[in-house]
Amino acid sequence: MLYLLYQWIQDSEAGRLLNFLRYPTFRIIAAGVASLLLGMFVGKPLIGWLRFQQHGQDNVREDTPDTHKKKKGTPTLGGMLILLCIGTGTLLFADLTSRVVWVILLLTYGYGFTGFLDDWLKLSKRNSKGLPGRYKIVLQTVFYLVAVFVFLCEWTHADGSFGPRLLIDTRLTLPFVPTQRFNPDLGWLYVVFGWFVVVGTSNAVNLTDGLDGLAIVPTIVAAFTFAVLCYAAGTTLNLADSELINGVPRLVATPLWKYLGIPQVPGGAELAVFCAAIMGAGIAFLWFNTYPASVFMGDVGSLALGGALGGLAVLSKNEVASAIVHGIFFAEILSVMLQVASFKMTGKRIFKMAPVHHHFELKGLAEPKIIVRFWIVAILCGGVALLSLKLR
Repeated sequence: MLYLLYQWIQDSEAGRLLNFLRYPTFRIIAAGVASLLLGMFVGKPLIGWLRFQQHGQDNVREDTPDTHKKKKGTPTLGGMLILLCIGTGTLLFADLTSRVVWVILLLTYGYGFTGFLDDWLKLSKRNSKGLPGRYKIVLQTVFYLVAVFVFLCEWTHADGSFGPRLLIDTRLTLPFVPTQRFNPDLGWLYVVFGWFVVVGTSNAVNLTDGLDGLAIVPTIVAAFTFAVLCYAAGTTLNLADSELINGVPRLVATPLWKYLGIPQVPGGAELAVFCAAIMGAGIAFLWFNTYPASVFMGDVGSLALGGALGGLAVLSKNEVASAIVHGIFFAEILSVMLQVASFKMTGKRIFKMAPVHHHFELKGLAEPKIIVRFWIVAILCGGVALLSLKLR
């Protein structure tokens, strides 16, 4: 909203005073700071209200080690704080005329609504079952399809024809591989592939949210990684690069995305603003969620953050690279899949308990040690993903 205000009055004296809003770098930092400050200010009273509303209720999942019984009484639905901060930072400082901003907000809050239904059923029915898994998938699919066919499709064309035409790049981008060498076009199959990325990431983050602070720090790291990737792919910044002109090397202005050999992402800088809002909201939530947690994010937070990260992977053209960025989440959901497959085929379990963080708990590792080591791996994954910008 502030950016739209600046665009409206930019030719006036007041507009010249707000000239700093034209720079994406300022708006990226400002969105993160605003989200962080709001979260720190609102967090304590919100948690107090949640504790009062959920007094005496057991918000601990049934499929967890017995050591988690000590967490009984910790309020859930803390993801509402995260969503409030993300929305505020994004709406204040992003360009609201950008199509991709509304796509990512729809995925985030649509998946957050799905998670809220799950949490509300758990609280109202006083059990840990919540919304059946198939209904979650249906709702996640509905919000994904709305995002694609309403915001990412053009229905009427200049020749008078009518029908859906995708407005996004449907070519597949691989990390560490120049787009000039391998960039296959999936066409409409890209929509199906994108569904696996978005829905899979959402549920992977949900599975990871099992220990205090375990899910939120990898989310912050992934948001930072995507902020860099989105800014690089969407900025108009030009670099001096050497080209042969008539056989003579000359310095020419080259867009950053072209210099790095990555696809251009229209609106990438605005997605970076959104990423910064996630980072600020995540750090504020970590203040209250760090071990021992004062609040759980619940499915309203984990499904929303997973939907946001999955959406960022698709919109920033890092669909495959997201397996690296989301290394912790990928490992968690893979451990569940392997556990289920192994038990069905052989009757034996690979892990003591899945997701894999529970396996380490049952092996005797202290919860804080598991959490911090997972954080370190998440940082490593983010660093490897950023290396792909130059190593192509």
